[in-house]
Amino acid sequence: MQVLVRDNNVDQALRVLKKKMQREGLFREMKARSAYEKPSEKRAREKGEAIRRQRKLARKKMQREGLLPMPKKAANTR
Repeated sequence: MQVLVRDNNVDQALRVLKKKMQREGLFREMKARSAYEKPSEKRAREKGEAIRRQRKLARKKMQREGLLPMPKKAANTR
């Protein structure tokens, strides 16, 4: 993973790096590897993740079809 530092702005480069790591799931993986996860807990976690993914897909599909209102866009305050 590579991040360019522009105009010696290390703080901005660090924010970009953290965002990239978050998107890749590195923080979640480090937390998962820090302690042993029992197989039963792993199955329960994976099942919960699958259910959340399916609900999200169903919600997006219903929004596209007009059955649910579209989410409000947040105002960009930069």
